[in-house]
Amino acid sequence: MRDPITSTARIFRIASGALAMLLIAAIFTVSAAAGPATNPQDGVRGFYDVLLITMKDGRTLGQSGRYTRLGPVVAQLFDVPLMARFAVGSSWANLNDAQQRQVSEAFAHYITATYADRFDSYSGEQLEVTGQQPYGAEMIVETKIIKSKGDTVSLNYRMRQNAGSWQIADVYLDGTISQLATQRSEFHSVLQRDGVDGLIIALNRKVDLLTRNVAKAS
Repeated sequence: MRDPITSTARIFRIASGALAMLLIAAIFTVSAAAGPATNPQDGVRGFYDVLLITMKDGRTLGQSGRYTRLGPVVAQLFDVPLMARFAVGSSWANLNDAQQRQVSEAFAHYITATYADRFDSYSGEQLEVTGQQPYGAEMIVETKIIKSKGDTVSLNYRMRQNAGSWQIADVYLDGTISQLATQRSEFHSVLQRDGVDGLIIALNRKVDLLTRNVAKAS
């Protein structure tokens, strides 16, 4: 008769090995999806793959999990310094290097928190890349988000090449509304009233509010 303790230990070792392989596969999937984009559509598809994984794990990840998971992807795929410079506008030239870096970092946190808040859980949504259109030397990648009830939202990404990799330079809500143009209008009023330090504080405050919303949704 086989020793039950030995058999149980063997089963446990097999199960543990299988779990480890699954965890390694999951980490590899997220890392591969978040890798440098050599094709504009592949870059957005990789981003959507990570978003879907994050949505499906959304409630388990908890308060900061979604934000933590999406942060490296945003840092790699979004051309944050360019986006921050455009959103700040002509005032950017008056900022010193440290201020430009602080604004860019705060802006990256804000983008990450926004996605973590809006894509907080999964109920059958589909995130699809549907095509691309040239935009001068850049490319518009067209996507649609199909909600669980069948409603469709268009979300397009303006992509530009940066050091051999395609990065997101702007996002168009409903396919046409430039998110950067909207933010530039918002940032201008803050800069006029409170200066660059006020803008950094305002961005960080928005991140705090969004991450608190993530916590409530979890």
